[in-house]
Amino acid sequence: MPLTKRCAAEFLGTLWLVLGGCGSAVLAGIFLDGTNTFNLGIGFLGVSLAFGLTLLTMAYAIGHISGCHINPAVSFGLWAAGRFPGNELLPYIVAQVLGAIAAAGIIYLIAIGQPGFFIDPNESNPLATNGFGVHSPGGFGLLACFICEVVMTFFFLMIILGATDHRAPAGLAPVAIGMALTLIHLISIPVTNTSVNPARSTGPALFVGGPLVGQLWLFWVAPILGALLAGWVYYTYFASESEKAKRVA
Repeated sequence: MPLTKRCAAEFLGTLWLVLGGCGSAVLAGIFLDGTNTFNLGIGFLGVSLAFGLTLLTMAYAIGHISGCHINPAVSFGLWAAGRFPGNELLPYIVAQVLGAIAAAGIIYLIAIGQPGFFIDPNESNPLATNGFGVHSPGGFGLLACFICEVVMTFFFLMIILGATDHRAPAGLAPVAIGMALTLIHLISIPVTNTSVNPARSTGPALFVGGPLVGQLWLFWVAPILGALLAGWVYYTYFASESEKAKRVA
C-alpha cells in the first residue's frame, strides 16, 4: 500500500477517534434536561466507551490499510518493537496530528452552535483538553499526571503488541485494543482527562490556546516514553524468534 494512502487512512482514523471521543465529552458528557434538573449526559463511562468504540471500529476499517496507529505514541511503540520503519514515523505523525486538528475544528464548529457556548482557556478542560494542576479534572499535580500517562501508555502498547502478535487469536485484536482504551479512560479521566495520544491532545489544545498549549509537552513526552518502553520490553522479552528475525529498522 503506498505511503500516501496509508497516511490518508491515518488522517481519517485520527479524525474519527478525536471526533468520537472528544466530541462525546464536549457535546454529550453533561446534558441537562429542559428544566436544568436532570443530567442526561453520558458522563465518564460514556466518554470512556466512546473512545474505545471509535478505536475498535476504525481498527476494523483501516487496520489492513495503515495498521490503524492513529496515535504518534503507537507509531513510536511499534517502531521500538521492530514492527514499523523509522523513516515512516514523521509522515504518519503529521497525518495523525492533522486529523486531530481537523476533528477539533469540527467539534468547535458544532459546539458554538449552542447558545451560550464559549471557550475559556482558564477552565479545567475546555474542548476536552488534557492538562495537569489546575487543568487536571481532579486537580492532580504534574508528577502524578506524568506517571499516569507513562504507565497507561505503557500498558496500552503492551496490549496492542500482544493482541497483534502472530501467535494471538486472529481477528480479535481490535476488540482487545478498543476495550483497553476504554479501561484506560475509566482510570485516568479524573487525572489528565486521558491522553495516551499526543495527536489527540494537540488538536483541542490548539483551538483553546493559552496555558493548555503550554502544557502540551507533557502529553507528548509521557505517552511516547511509555510507548518506547513498552516496545523495548515486548521485543526483548516476549517477541518470538521469527518476529525478531523480521525486525524492521
